Amino acid sequence: MEEALPQVLMRVVTELHDVAYLIERIEPQLLELGGAQVLEHPDALKVLQGIDLAVQKTRGLAEFIDTITGSIPDGWVVDMTTALSLVKLAEMQKALGAGMRHGHSQPLGKAAGDFDFF
Repeated sequence: MEEALPQVLMRVVTELHDVAYLIERIEPQLLELGGAQVLEHPDALKVLQGIDLAVQKTRGLAEFIDTITGSIPDGWVVDMTTALSLVKLAEMQKALGAGMRHGHSQPLGKAAGDFDFF
């Protein structure tokens, strides 16, 4: 299963933006669950800064890959078979292997702890 490297990298960029968005959603949910008193904990600021740093690093990696992808010739191809077999999340495997996915991989309208039975 060979694909053009720039196309694969752009799908990785999309996934990284998705991850950044999911991480970013943790902070307001944490504050909503814990209320204002959660900020009184001595380590609260470290946790919130850690969340912000994770978002910044994830977006930075996405922008880095996006930028270098522009200089990669379309003729460069990679075999995706082994790499895709290592991805354990079905939605991510589908997004990376079959093309662009629209929207986010996580259900945005569900509260923490909600789940669907299959």
